[in-house]
Order: sequence, then C-alpha cells, then structure tokens
Amino acid sequence: MAVLGKIRSKGVTLICVIGFALFAFIAEEAFRSCESSRNNARQQVAKILDKKVDYQEYQKLIEEAEENYKARSGRENLTDDEQQQVRDQAWQQFVNSTLFNDQAEKIGLTVTDEEMQNLFTQGTNPMVIQAGQQMGFVNQQTGRFDVSLLRKFIDDYNKNKTSNSPMAAQYKAVYDRWTQTEHQLREGLLMNKMQVLFTSCLLSNDVEAKMAFNDEKTESEALVAFLGYNSVNDNEVKPTEAELKAKYDEVKAGFYTTSETRDIKYVDVQVTASAADRKALDANFKNYLKEVQEAEAAELGRVVNSTASTIPFINLPRSKEAFPMDIAARLDSMSVGQTLGPVENKDDNSLNIIRLVSKEQVPDSVQYCMIQVVDQDINKVQTRADSIMNALNGGGDFAAIAKKYGQQGDSLWFVGQNYESATSIPMDMMDMIKTLLTLNPGEVKNVKMSQGNAIIKVLDRKAMKDKFIAAVVKKSIDFSKDTYNTAYNKFSEFVTKSSTLKELEANAKKYGYTVQEQKNVVANQHVLANIKRSHEAMKWAFDEAKEDKVSPLYECGDNADHLFVFVVTKIHPKGLQDFNDPNVQELLKTLVMNDKKAEKLIAKLKGVTSIDAAKKAGCQVDTLKQVTFANNAFVQALGTQEPKLSGAISSAKKGVFSKAPIKGNAGVYVFIVTNRKEADPKQFKAAEYKQQLGMSNAQGLFQTIWQDMMQKADITDNRYLF
Repeated sequence: MAVLGKIRSKGVTLICVIGFALFAFIAEEAFRSCESSRNNARQQVAKILDKKVDYQEYQKLIEEAEENYKARSGRENLTDDEQQQVRDQAWQQFVNSTLFNDQAEKIGLTVTDEEMQNLFTQGTNPMVIQAGQQMGFVNQQTGRFDVSLLRKFIDDYNKNKTSNSPMAAQYKAVYDRWTQTEHQLREGLLMNKMQVLFTSCLLSNDVEAKMAFNDEKTESEALVAFLGYNSVNDNEVKPTEAELKAKYDEVKAGFYTTSETRDIKYVDVQVTASAADRKALDANFKNYLKEVQEAEAAELGRVVNSTASTIPFINLPRSKEAFPMDIAARLDSMSVGQTLGPVENKDDNSLNIIRLVSKEQVPDSVQYCMIQVVDQDINKVQTRADSIMNALNGGGDFAAIAKKYGQQGDSLWFVGQNYESATSIPMDMMDMIKTLLTLNPGEVKNVKMSQGNAIIKVLDRKAMKDKFIAAVVKKSIDFSKDTYNTAYNKFSEFVTKSSTLKELEANAKKYGYTVQEQKNVVANQHVLANIKRSHEAMKWAFDEAKEDKVSPLYECGDNADHLFVFVVTKIHPKGLQDFNDPNVQELLKTLVMNDKKAEKLIAKLKGVTSIDAAKKAGCQVDTLKQVTFANNAFVQALGTQEPKLSGAISSAKKGVFSKAPIKGNAGVYVFIVTNRKEADPKQFKAAEYKQQLGMSNAQGLFQTIWQDMMQKADITDNRYLF
C-alpha cells in the first residue's frame, strides 16, 4: 500500500515521463519516415504527368541509348559532348513517348503486332532499312530489309544464348539493339497514327489551295526605302510604367516558362602552361621523335603507349576519318616511312608526331562465312579444325560442313566502322580482322584463337579505299603542378575575400579577373558558362544557391583547368514570369521603345509619296527580289526578316507607291513594286495543294497542342542532380 501511495504521489511526473517516452518513440518513427521519403526523393530523376522516374529506370534508359549509339558508330568510347547529346536525345524521346502513350491510351490508339510484321515484311521503312544494314538483315541484291534474315538470326540467338561460344556475346549485343530498334519503330508508328489523325481532321478547299499556290509562286521585286529604329536615340523615347504594363498584358503569353531559370555573374580563369612548362614538353617531344623514328614496326605500339599518347597505336589499316581531323589532314601528303613533327594544333591545344607506317587499298566491306571450333581440349580443337580445312580444300560445301558441326555457316558482312574507332583490339580479333582484309574471294583460312579456332571463308570484297597505319603521339600542352598551384592559390585567396556580389566585382578588378554574366540558365543545359564538367556547380546553382550568395570554388574543364566561382543574381520560377522580373522589364522596354520610335519615324514619312522623297527624308534604299507572301523578306542593311513587309509587297499593285509606311521588326518601310512574276496557272494542282495545306495546318495545330500537353504535364526535371 505504501508503494501504491508513493506511485500516486508521483502520478503527474510519471505521466509526463511516459508521455515523453511515447513522444520520442513517435518522433523517431516520424523522423525515419521523413528520412526515407527524402532518400526516395533524392533518387527521383523526374516526374512526367503522375509518373515518377527513379534513378535506376533513368540509368537503364541512358545505357541502352549509349550502347545503341556505340553500335551505330562502331566506336567503344564517346566524348563528353557525344554522351550528353545521346542522353538528351534519349530523354526527349522518353518524354515524347510518355506523353504520346498517355494520349493514345485515352483515345484507344495502338500499334498491333500484325502492323509491326507488315512493316518488316514490306521492308521499305527507312528506319527498318538503316537498322537492317547495320545488323546484316538486308538483302544485298535488292537492298531491302529481309525479314527472313531477321527470323533466322532470332532462331540462332535463341540456340546460342546459353552457350559459352565466343559469338554468344555478339549475338546478345545485336539482339539487344534490335529489341531497342523495334521499340522505337513501334513508337514511331504510334506517332504517325496520331499525326494522321490530326491531318484527317483538318481539310482544305479549292479556294484556299489556289491562294496558297499564288502566295508561294508569285514573286515580286520592289524598291524599298526605310528608316531603322537604330536611327532614333533611346533617350527620345523613354517608356512610362503604364506603357510597360500595357505591353506586358499584350505579349505576356510569351513570358511563360516550363522550368526554373537562373541569372548568374561569374569569374572563370583558365590555367595554361607556363613558359617553363612548354620548354619541358618540347624537350620530351624531342626524345619522342627520336624513339618513333628509330623504332622497328613491331615496337611502335610499345613506344607510342610509353608516351601516354591520347591516340593508341592500332596495327590495322584505318580510314582517315578514324584519326583526329588535324592528323587526317596530313596523311595523304605523307610518304610511307615518313615521320612528321612535332606539330602544334591550336584547336585541341596539343603537340603531335606522326609516322606513316603504311598506306594500302583494302576493302571497307567484306562478306564472309565462318565455322567456329570450340572445345576444352586444345588437341581436339586442332584436329577438328584440320579436318574441316581438309574437307573444304577437297571441294566440300561450306554450308553443309557447318551444319554437320551444328552451325549455319551463313554469310555475314564486316565493315570498317566495326573496328576503326576502337581504342584497343584483343589479339584474337586483330588476327581475325587481318584475315578478313587480306583474303581474296573464295579463299579459306584457319585462324587460331584463345578459345578455339575459326574457319573463315571470304565471299566478296567491296568499297576498296585507301587506308593507313600510322603511329601518332598526341599530347596536350598541359600546365605543371607548380603552375596550377600558383594559379589556384591566387584564385582561392580572391574567392575567400569575396562573400557578396559587390565584393566579388570589386576584388575581381584588384586581382586582374573579369566578371561575366549569363542569363536564363536552365538546368538541362548541364554546364554553366559553357565550361565543361561544371556539373557540380550546376547542382549548387539549382539545389542550394540563394540570391547574392557566392558559390564555392569549382575546378572544372576537361583537365580541371578552369577555376570557377559565381553568384546567382536572380532566380526565376517556372510559369508566367512576373512583370517586375528584370529580364521581362528589359524586353518590354525594348518593345515599347520600338513602338514609340515607329511613331516618330512614321510621322517623319508623312506626306512621302515617292522613293526620291523618301531619300530626302533620310531613308536608306534597297531592292528586294523574289519576295513572296509565303516567305519573309530579308532586309540586309538591318539584318532582319520582315514578314509584314512581305505581305504588303505581295498584296500591293505594281507601279503604285505604298499607301502608308509599314511598321516592321527593325524599322519603318515604304516601297513601290517594280516587277512581278505571276505564277503559271498550269502548274496549279488543286488536289496536291489541298493535301499539302491539310498537312501544314495539322502540323501547326499539332505543335500548339503539343506545347499545351508539355505545360499540363507539369514536368519536373531533376537530371542535373545525377
């Protein structure tokens, strides 16, 4: 009882302790839940409609696109620019596909398997033909896609995909590429169906068709007098607040943005080699030149690789296009055995030595068939390969012998791009390529490989062209560690002393740096200020930056040769840009000032009734030829297109001076039509023009609807974080 009484006396305290413990437990779970949500959000690359795209899905999309590009180009390594281009294309394709599929599903539009089969059977679709040529599914006689070759390949793939055959990986690579191609074809057909649907909804008529024909085919020549807006001083046409607001209401539809943007001011310093650095590099290149000149052909690979050249030595004949442009430009003029260099190339900031080992005519395309001989027992491999060679030399049929060993022995095509851009080639593949390039049609060779033998028979050789074996030493003219440290320490000191934009601008002058500006930066630009590898700076700009806050110091550029710091001066949210936004104000001011300048210039031309009178009023005069209603006239002196002027000239009577000045994009115009070439009525084909107009109208409507779809999709693009 005493214990119970003591507990009762501490009841309030006990309740508080228990309550606090429960609160702590709940808070901990809530924290875990929030942390989990944040982690999920960090993995979210984008959102389109209600579809969230996580990092794994995005990465798979990019990997497929890159592998497809490598296969098409015949190269294993892509430059940074190529990688970014491929990624952007893959992303845009994904966005388009997502939006199209959403709309197609709503209206019940699909692409059936039967339609896909018809596409392959016909074999005339350009994308099908291109894919077929790259993968060997085109009939060499007709040049058309051969669906039977595709079916046969898929059968062979299914038979070989679980084997340890050296060709299994190649089968898998081609199969994956075809799967991607088929997916793209299906998406393309769906898009075409959607466009056809729009085209079918918009029809033209004979009257509109005839007007379009006349607008396109009737050409006018006119003598034009004009006063440019640049002839009026800006101080004479200061816009009022009311005028700016009125103009904003008039054109505000053009101020809608689908993503956030940033304005930045930045300092970028590129570190370059000092005189001492260049002297040391020149000394090294003297040694490289001697080694390359004196090396035996068999030693060239070792010598080139020991220099750390950016171009590895490949002992196979390659097209000029496989070499960098500056090297390719010199190969034709060199003689075999000649060594050239050192030669400086300012375009890529490099020193170069070139030794031309050989120049020969070899086929760029080789048709061949092959029998693979594989076994864990090397002796069995050799015995079987010898047996096959004996049978073939005795007049045996290649295909029949191949089937005897469980293979088809079908003909394949090998092309130069399959190897010419490679940075390294395994010895097995090297021997195989040399065999393909040197055998004549009808010849057979037993090629020993590390995992077996390959019996190769060349059937045909095409596209003979000059190819080169060249040893190239290419190295960047780089700065030394001491040079970099000196530049870094100075720049770091500058950044440390600059915590605001005002301080950054003041200190830049003291340190001899220049402050530059970039407006309307969007995250999908991937880099800031066109500086390569500034991805981390981009992440900070869109994820952490506050206005007027100085960024950390970033080391950017291909060789970390750029020292970079910046300030976000303005953050523009997506959607309709505000009237008070500085960028909006700047554009509105220009538009209103042009309106007021036009009023002054039109008043100046009041009463002008001839070109001579216009000259006296201070006008410039020019003759515009081949002006049509369908194409915008270009005024060379003002460097601008003037659609209103085109319309006025096309509708004016020949020989009659314009009734009133035309207000254009860059000035005010008066004119007289001096000549007109009327369209030949016999050229008019009503049905053809109606079809063209229907398609043109549909495309215009489709673009408008597409922009509306993009806005309503409310796309969140976080790719800059990854």
